Amino acid sequence: MKRNHRQKPLVETIEKHLQGNPISFHVPGHKNGLLLPEKDRNHFLQSDLTELAGLDDLHDPREAIQEAEDLLTDLYGTLKSYFLVNGSTVGNIAAIMATCSPGDVVLVQRNCHKSVLNGIKLARAIPILIETEWDADGRIALGVSLEAMKETLKAYPYAKSCILTYPTYYGFTYPINQIIEELHKYDVTCIIDEAHGPHFSIGSPFPTSTINLGADIVIHSAHKMLPAMTMGSYLHITSSRVNEQKIKGYLAMLQSSSPSYPIMASLDYARSYLATITQEDIRSNINTIENFIGELEKVHPQLIIKRTHDPLKIILQFEGRTGYELQQLLESQGIYTELADSNYVLMILPLLKNHLSFPYTAAIQRTNLALKNEPILPVTNRMFAGINERISHFTALSLSFEEMENKEEKMVSLQESEGEISSQMVTPYPPGIPLLIPGEKISKTAIEQLTYLIENKANIQGHHELDEKCVYVYR
Repeated sequence: MKRNHRQKPLVETIEKHLQGNPISFHVPGHKNGLLLPEKDRNHFLQSDLTELAGLDDLHDPREAIQEAEDLLTDLYGTLKSYFLVNGSTVGNIAAIMATCSPGDVVLVQRNCHKSVLNGIKLARAIPILIETEWDADGRIALGVSLEAMKETLKAYPYAKSCILTYPTYYGFTYPINQIIEELHKYDVTCIIDEAHGPHFSIGSPFPTSTINLGADIVIHSAHKMLPAMTMGSYLHITSSRVNEQKIKGYLAMLQSSSPSYPIMASLDYARSYLATITQEDIRSNINTIENFIGELEKVHPQLIIKRTHDPLKIILQFEGRTGYELQQLLESQGIYTELADSNYVLMILPLLKNHLSFPYTAAIQRTNLALKNEPILPVTNRMFAGINERISHFTALSLSFEEMENKEEKMVSLQESEGEISSQMVTPYPPGIPLLIPGEKISKTAIEQLTYLIENKANIQGHHELDEKCVYVYR
């Protein structure tokens, strides 16, 4: 078949999406450009430059990029902070590679981002998965408990590093300062994937950043919560436990040798934006959010709004429907949320300054249109709950990465896979938290969760065999 090369499928799809005047309650934090000065919104293609005289070099900064990173270091009060143009993914991987050697034991919470597990695999380290706590309803995975960390450290006192996620994707925090103190008693380097907390540095009413709680390396996705472009992130070194030259070397190795100047410029802009937020900006933004939540609560008697520890994140639940169904209803009116799961929809709200506006009124009007004809349904217990019983606070993989390399794979039906060892990472995305990990035994709970996700047409990356309810395992 001869193809029509006049077509520009991605360009045309993006244009069509934007023509619908969408309202963004998802990342990136610039909210379709609304948090950028109007004069700069169409400026980025002109800024797509290269390492010309005077424009500096990300991998050997001495001029403007060096000055911008120095300002970033000053803002966060770190030993050294870096711009990342390949997302928090490259920050997580570089941090792990710089602090671990082959065969080292690495502690990691079970609901980590997939990039953390990929980093451990590249480092040829041995992951020990720490089970997470769940909320009171058993439906949202939280962080690890101090008890779980103490039990894990007792079993693995020689662990080299620990990677924790704080806050969770859903905006929840936990007493991580006590956990960091416990890790340092064993001289374990503490790496924090704080992707969703770059704005915590501005203080109350936001949670405290782990930069101020003793973490050794902290990675921020500036693009998620601040007005930076997608893939724009920061890596912060906060203690002498970390070899700065190793970090710098791995960043140069893992990041593009042609870093994007628009992304770097947006990182500089995001830093300045955060550094110049005033207390009046914060108060005004919080008041606007409170008004928005108040109006949302009036939309439908079965629409419930749950607050998180981060005021910029709210969780919506529509009683009698799944989160996937609620997300589809909202999208029918041009409201795009960050993610849906079997129970909830997550909205990420903007970090607004006083002189900026956001279409909250239009969002309420569209939510009313999306839900006005929805009947009041009986509340059922059809929503999937998490794990409330555990055998142990931690688990190890059944196979090492070296053993996996020499194993053959086979495909089996999901219902027959209990006790088999998964050969692939199965990751619902978002939130990018793996449900199955290579080398891990498949549990009955994982099968139930995966079956539920498949039946509700959740987005699971790269596994078309799941449409037939099959998975790959090792022979």
